[in-house]
Amino acid sequence: MLNASCPPAEASAKAVASPWAYVAPWWLPGGNAQTIWAALWAQRHQGLLPAWKRQRWSTPDGDFIDVDHACHAVDDAAPLLVLFHGLEGSSASQYAVAFSDFAARQRIPCAVPHFRGCSGEINLAPRAYHSGDHEEIEWILARLASEHPQRSLIAVGVSLGGNALLRWAGETGTGGHRVRAVAAVCSPLDLAAGGHAIGRGFNRWTYTRMFLNSMRPKALRKLEQHPGLFDRELLLAAKDLYAFDNVFTAPLHGFRNTEDYWTRASARPLLGSIRFPALALNAFNDPFVPAASLPTSADVSRSVTLWQPASGGHVGFPRPLERFPRLPGHVCAMPEAVGRWLLQHV
Repeated sequence: MLNASCPPAEASAKAVASPWAYVAPWWLPGGNAQTIWAALWAQRHQGLLPAWKRQRWSTPDGDFIDVDHACHAVDDAAPLLVLFHGLEGSSASQYAVAFSDFAARQRIPCAVPHFRGCSGEINLAPRAYHSGDHEEIEWILARLASEHPQRSLIAVGVSLGGNALLRWAGETGTGGHRVRAVAAVCSPLDLAAGGHAIGRGFNRWTYTRMFLNSMRPKALRKLEQHPGLFDRELLLAAKDLYAFDNVFTAPLHGFRNTEDYWTRASARPLLGSIRFPALALNAFNDPFVPAASLPTSADVSRSVTLWQPASGGHVGFPRPLERFPRLPGHVCAMPEAVGRWLLQHV
């Protein structure tokens, strides 16, 4: 059994002090190493590999989404953990597996709703999904609450999913649908700052290329479904997320252009409106999210907790194995810390 706890450490002078003082292993220096290693090679679960049962929901606009429910034993009175994935993520993402593993050990149910087009099958409507999709979050949480009337809900969003979740929390103010607490992990709460950061230097040639290699074919399939939806040549010419969002994401979801989308969809301006427990976890060395763009205590309400460790990368937070500290380890520490924070508010 892995030990997912984190030993005491001094908080970074720049970071907001938090009970979870994460320190990266010495053999993974820097945010890029912590991000890439965690995504590709880290051990993701302590118990058995999580299994999923898929449920398809019809949406009010004639589309569908797929919701994966973890298959493990649960307690009758346990809350439902809802995980909203990141850009081009799914229930197979390393963080989804790790959160499901945490849920299994706590005997709480876990559900991963897939944003439209992210479950392995292209959706039907002209729209897809975006970073500020709080209306979709609202509908999903309402549906889950109605299907699990005996349970309270706790929710975590990762990266894009976390911005959308906190956007929902800010829009509603007091939450709703028996949601007791929410958490955002490594979310670009200032989308313009994150969008520009991922379009520069090493980020542009690694992460941007990876995302576009997934997003561009989906967009072209969407164009086959709905001819004339956008300019194909402009999409093919897009070399970064700014250009892609200008052609595809922004106009398909009611925004004038990328600047309008990144401004109106960002959760940071609404963090002061949240009136129920919310957590925002961001590493200061996240290559996607500039440290200067992170919220401070002056930006948030008293209901919002900020965890800002000095290291961890983007959804990384790797930890060494307890018995083999010099060998590559696991990514179970962050879901353990965030999950326990959520549970204490149930």
